[in-house]
Amino acid sequence: MTQQKSQQNSTLRPDLWSVGACLIALVVVAPVLAVIWLAFHPTENIWPHLMATVLPRYVANTLILAAGVGALSVAMGTGAAWLVVMYRFPLSRLLDQALLFPLAIPAYIGAYALVDFLDYSGPLQGALRLAMGWTSAKDYAFPEVHSLSFATLVLSAAFYPYVYLLARAAFREQSGGTYEVARALGAGPWGLFWRVGLPLARPAIAAGLALVLMETVADFGTVQHFAVQTLTTGVFSTWLNGDNAGGAAQLAGVILVLILGLIFVERASRRNARFHKPSRAVRPVVPLRLAGVGAWGAMVACLVPLTMGFVLPVAVMLAHALQKPKAWLAPGLGQAVVNTLVVGAVAAVLTVGAATFLIHGLRLSRRGLARVILPLTSLGYAAPGAVLAVGILIPLAALDHKLADAVLALTGYDPGLLLTGTAAALVLAYAVRFFGIAQGAVEAAFGRVAPTLPMAARSLGQTAGGVLRRIYLPMMRGSVSTALLMVFVDCVKELPATLMLRPFNFNTLSTRAYDLASLEKITEAAPAALLVIAFSLTAVAIMARSSHA
Repeated sequence: MTQQKSQQNSTLRPDLWSVGACLIALVVVAPVLAVIWLAFHPTENIWPHLMATVLPRYVANTLILAAGVGALSVAMGTGAAWLVVMYRFPLSRLLDQALLFPLAIPAYIGAYALVDFLDYSGPLQGALRLAMGWTSAKDYAFPEVHSLSFATLVLSAAFYPYVYLLARAAFREQSGGTYEVARALGAGPWGLFWRVGLPLARPAIAAGLALVLMETVADFGTVQHFAVQTLTTGVFSTWLNGDNAGGAAQLAGVILVLILGLIFVERASRRNARFHKPSRAVRPVVPLRLAGVGAWGAMVACLVPLTMGFVLPVAVMLAHALQKPKAWLAPGLGQAVVNTLVVGAVAAVLTVGAATFLIHGLRLSRRGLARVILPLTSLGYAAPGAVLAVGILIPLAALDHKLADAVLALTGYDPGLLLTGTAAALVLAYAVRFFGIAQGAVEAAFGRVAPTLPMAARSLGQTAGGVLRRIYLPMMRGSVSTALLMVFVDCVKELPATLMLRPFNFNTLSTRAYDLASLEKITEAAPAALLVIAFSLTAVAIMARSSHA
């Protein structure tokens, strides 16, 4: 009888873990479902008005921007990856790692820096007027900085590392013997790239391109600074300026459809693309040493995207920070640092903890739940921050008012807004937005633990929770720490969700930089921007080290 009860308990525990995993998945997916519901059930249907007025412009600008950023990012990322893998030239080993550094620069900070550098009052036009003796803008022609073209340039410089990282790994995993055979058959440098390297790396490049396009569609700070009206800026304008949450949800639904379409196209394009190594003992690619004009040309080709995406933003912000050191002591900066650290740390711990619970529960369930739940919980990362903000704030605000009314009716005390009036909604948005990152890192860490170890622990009487605490977590400490850092850094950089969900008079480093830059106070915004970059660089350094062959 006792043995039968213990067997029943052992079968119930995995069920409890499975239920917990399903609840976590529901929380992650709920904001996306809320957006879909609100889009089809708005309190005031302005869809015909949107279709007749602003929606065509929003969609056209978004598609043109995505096409331009995608093309430039693929060109810069793939070209740089090919050069650093296949050739040796001055600074090639340094550039191999440094080309990832633009990932540490949020695109909106790159936008502030480029506009400040190229604007009429900036150093470039100032130097031109001084050198040429011009006295006003009428004396010379200069491209309009606040335009779609410059927004495309900034976003490309910020997002090309997604393509570079995956393309570099794909080129390195290819067989050196393949290239030797191609050279023996008369293929030159361009032939090797177009006929051998590029086709074999196409799946990786397509995956990087999908990430670039999703980030482009989700961007708000950059396009808003360049006065480009896209679907994301339309969500802000319709909700905050037009005071129409239903219309904002409908625009957010259009963004979600675009993102899901990108995911479908990317996966469909790779469905039949299968490339296998010819043997286990594959000879690595041996880089060729370049000399003369070719060597310097390769170096310049790699330095251009690095300068645009990293060197220029850091240099501009450093120049402003050194110009006015008192900006580091400005009121509100210290509180913004504290808010960023607290909210980011809480969100990172909750996100990684929930991901660990979910993965462990799915591994225990053995009911095929993983095939259904894992793709759904990754959807949050694909959904832009503005979309998640709509899906979180509107339902939470309704729940908040009902809770406050209930407490007031029972106790006579008005607690105020407990969820949307605090940073709780912001933490939830971060957790949903970046759950996919934590899930991927934790799932890979679980997969590296030999199955015999937890099986042996269970045979010795350990519970499922005991196996997690005593076996998995000690062996996954490094991966979990990396996941915590990556989620924290992404929370620091996140702007759209933070702008829409932050409580009154609550600033993080990203919103402080945005608020001041919007008022053309770049000097005051520089310290916050540099702190965001400093936090981000730690994660990029770890990524560069772990991805280096």
